[in-house]
Amino acid sequence: MRVIVFVKATADSEAGVMPSTDLLEAMGKYNEELVAAGVMQGGEGLHPSSKGKRVVFDGANRTVVDGPFAETKEVVAGFWLWEVKDMDDAIAWVKRCPNPMPGKSEIEIRPLFEMEDFGDTITPEIAERDARLRDQLSTQ
Repeated sequence: MRVIVFVKATADSEAGVMPSTDLLEAMGKYNEELVAAGVMQGGEGLHPSSKGKRVVFDGANRTVVDGPFAETKEVVAGFWLWEVKDMDDAIAWVKRCPNPMPGKSEIEIRPLFEMEDFGDTITPEIAERDARLRDQLSTQ
């Protein structure tokens, strides 16, 4: 099962407050554990939303909205992409994580859609294209 794990933003992360050396060291060790266990497939921290953009779709129209974005609790400050046995495994890994922010913080875990989740809507051509793209990504 693949999941994406979101580190939710806080007022500090949105203000651009950088993590302490101790936190960077702790997160580095945690990431090493994830990699050694074959769980971590990728992950990064993100700049504050003030440096970001959103593109709003309305039919054929596209509107660009500059950050910052108002609801800090809805903003992502970082992410991991993991391969885990199941959601319980993902939860166990998150519980081992150092607190990613000074003070109270949240981490959200969401399963990724796999091709089989789409059932009959996936044609053989779509499945073949997806497999080809995954192969290309894995060799980059």
